[in-house]
Amino acid sequence: MYKFLKKVPLFADLADNDLKHLCKSVEEFRLLKGDSLFEEGSPGNRAFIIRDGEIEILKISRGKEVLLATRKSGEVIGEMALLESAPRMASARAGTDSLLYSIDKVQFDHLLSTSISASNTMFYTILGRFRATEALLRQNEKMAELGKLSAGVAHELNNPASAVKRSATLLDNSIKRYDYTLRQLFGKELSLDQQKIISDLTSRVREQSSHPPEMDALVRSDREGEFESWLDNQGVDNAWEVAVCLVDVNIEAQELSVLSENFDQKLLSEVLDWISANYTLYNLKNEIKQGASQISDIVAAFKSYSYLDQAPVQIINVHEGLDNTLLILRNKLKTGISVRKEYANNLPEINAYGSELNQVWTNILDNAIDALDGSGEIIIRTESDNDEVIVEIEDNGSGIPSEVLPRIFDPFFTTKLPGQGSGLGLDISYNIIVFKHKGDIKVDSQPGKTCFQIRIPVNFEAD
Repeated sequence: MYKFLKKVPLFADLADNDLKHLCKSVEEFRLLKGDSLFEEGSPGNRAFIIRDGEIEILKISRGKEVLLATRKSGEVIGEMALLESAPRMASARAGTDSLLYSIDKVQFDHLLSTSISASNTMFYTILGRFRATEALLRQNEKMAELGKLSAGVAHELNNPASAVKRSATLLDNSIKRYDYTLRQLFGKELSLDQQKIISDLTSRVREQSSHPPEMDALVRSDREGEFESWLDNQGVDNAWEVAVCLVDVNIEAQELSVLSENFDQKLLSEVLDWISANYTLYNLKNEIKQGASQISDIVAAFKSYSYLDQAPVQIINVHEGLDNTLLILRNKLKTGISVRKEYANNLPEINAYGSELNQVWTNILDNAIDALDGSGEIIIRTESDNDEVIVEIEDNGSGIPSEVLPRIFDPFFTTKLPGQGSGLGLDISYNIIVFKHKGDIKVDSQPGKTCFQIRIPVNFEAD
């Protein structure tokens, strides 16, 4: 063991007596391939030196296991958690049958305090691993975020797309019915008064089909029942279908009396069938138009959100960026969470990295949604202050514990359970606001109120 540890850079310059003392106090750990050495989130109370074999370092990011590195003979693992007395940032698993030596915190601290060489080696080892881990997880975080946003957009597109498909399918039969009722009705000899009544009803159907009256469900049901009974008494075919149409067109009972006075029973049935066919056709047309419009809006918002085919730095409308982000996250906001906008009038446009700024809004809003756990309110405020724009995003969730608040922007730090967050979202946001835009980001939190305040220069390039 002495000869082996002497070759490990961490112990190379340690005095012989100290190294011999260390050899007596370390413990051996033997692992079979696939055995777990420690789990992400577990207490970091020991570091390990790999004697033989390979140890895989793994981290759960967005529900996916990511292989960060494979450590081999002579390498030290578990030292970062030991130094910080913090939970493990990742898991370790034997890639092959392995032999390791373990060292506890007291021994480890003594080693670093008595050997400058060991301290320097540990510093550069941790720095290199930190950079490599951060780069890998950042890339994985971006891909996971892209996948999550794409899934959300796909879900949002699915509803209007399904509505368009359904309406288009029904449209074929509706056109056939429209043609049939048209031939039936206009094969008759109609007086000028009768023609005018039909023309007025048709115009009314065209207008009302896109603006059906708003009414209580019970009131609607009662009216449909009354109309259906009247229509049955008049011998009208498909009375239940025609009754729904008459309620949506907002026909009154006295108007039905006028119809019965001007048309005999058979002709009345054909007139109402024609009106119902018109309403169905116009209604399907409006549904297709509305669905296509929603699809167009979502695609436009996503394109604007990502600033596709545009230069990195743009003149940005902050309100549009926030609204586009809310639309992208709308699928998560349907669970009982309300959003209140308190936008300032005449907020100046800013010079900014548009897509990265939207990433900041996404990270903070996504955290706020998670904090509310399906119920609560998010408030978004904006204002201008001299040459800066201020954005505040507040939620009324449980809040961030005061003991962890100072570390909220630290890389890899997260209050979420292992696998639910990489601890990079707010770190990325901090870097985008502070270093890229020369702005500032702060957070104030207490139970029932957590508020992120972001200050961005109107023109960060002017400095």
